[in-house]
Amino acid sequence: MNRRNLKELSEAESLRRLAAVPFGRIVFTRQALPAIRPVNHVVVDGQIILRSGAGTIISAEVATWDTVVAYEVDELDADRHLGWSVVATGVARLVADPGEAARLGELVHPWVAGAMEQVISIRPEIVTGFELVP
Repeated sequence: MNRRNLKELSEAESLRRLAAVPFGRIVFTRQALPAIRPVNHVVVDGQIILRSGAGTIISAEVATWDTVVAYEVDELDADRHLGWSVVATGVARLVADPGEAARLGELVHPWVAGAMEQVISIRPEIVTGFELVP
């Protein structure tokens, strides 16, 4: 096995990498336990934007009130043991303004079929990242 060094990424580099990928995982609390769901996202004006449908777990647990969440993205190569990971922690809020929700919602392209009329914004307050390097 090739052991790698762990290199810490700056906040700016972490945010750049987060914005460069379309897919991540939102981590939230459900029934007092951690829950994780994969979602598509975009980064707009420093905020992580995602969409959800009414009646989903994300809608019920995250979109109904201001919720502290973590958002994780990565690119890892299991064969070469290289890659990186970024975690952003902040408050998720439903975008309530219909015009702003429509504008931001147009930018997110979910991979899952179905209506996703809710737009959620996460404002990162803590951003950390690391890279596995030779």
